[in-house]
Amino acid sequence: MREAAFVKQNKDKWLKFESLLQNKNRLHPEQLSNIYIEISDHLSYAKTFYPKSNTTTYLNQLAASAHQKIYRNKKESRNRFITFFSKEFPLFFYNFQKQLLLSFLIFALFSAAGAFSAASDHTFVRSILGDAYVNMTLQNIAQGDPMAVYKNMAETDMFLGITLNNIRVSLMAFSMGILAGIGTVFILMQNAVMLGSFQYFFYDQGLLWESARTIWIHGTIEISVIIIAGCAGLVVGKSILFPGTYTRLTSFVKGVKNGLKIVISTIPFFILAGFLEGFVTRHTQMPDWLAILIIGSSLTLIIFYYIFYPIFLHKKQQIHEAGLH
Repeated sequence: MREAAFVKQNKDKWLKFESLLQNKNRLHPEQLSNIYIEISDHLSYAKTFYPKSNTTTYLNQLAASAHQKIYRNKKESRNRFITFFSKEFPLFFYNFQKQLLLSFLIFALFSAAGAFSAASDHTFVRSILGDAYVNMTLQNIAQGDPMAVYKNMAETDMFLGITLNNIRVSLMAFSMGILAGIGTVFILMQNAVMLGSFQYFFYDQGLLWESARTIWIHGTIEISVIIIAGCAGLVVGKSILFPGTYTRLTSFVKGVKNGLKIVISTIPFFILAGFLEGFVTRHTQMPDWLAILIIGSSLTLIIFYYIFYPIFLHKKQQIHEAGLH
């Protein structure tokens, strides 16, 4: 490509980058990173084909400005943790709503498949949940305490065990994204089929409400966050399959970083889910209104933080940027 054509093709973008970098307001780290990567790509191209041109000099200065801005942003403030969860991550996560929806649809589909399979084949539940669990639950039902499984372990032991297991599942859903997303779909399928067959089992025993009001006390957050971890894995998978203007390696590295950030955001929620399962779910005699309140509050928290709040912050940022021009 001739230099004039290269400049014409990218001039508006460079001017926009320059304007953003000169803006005194702090740029979002993800936005700054994207700017730096794209400028670096253009600079590399210019150095190759127009090594002594003014274009190369200009891009070199632009890249230096972006690098300096990144360095300044690395000076972490005391409230970095709060900033990450209250502003940085939700704004960042706005870009992955489609992957979140896809992860949810995959999970919902296989949950329905699990319930249908359990309804069609009376041996299916045992093949998924295991004979020991099914027999124990049937015994608990016969003894008048169908949810007794949540009372077997000490509260703290259960809290720690469940939390660590949930984090393990989350990391698996994320890391299996390196198999072009297929591994993530498999992890989602496993957990969804288990959930669907589990719920049908209690439905078949005439205990659907009793089971739902109990397990969804912790399950609302637990299942939601598994879906979000699935979203992280799909982000990695997409980065491999659809690198866009980046090289496949650059896209993959970027996808892994983005996915990891999503997984990190789920850790507090998994801790909360573990706490609920270890300390709250075991109180199966709590009134229905209290169980519904906990379930409803949990669902509201997840939907707000991962869907509505990112949309709100994105719109707010757009209004702010529009005011600068």
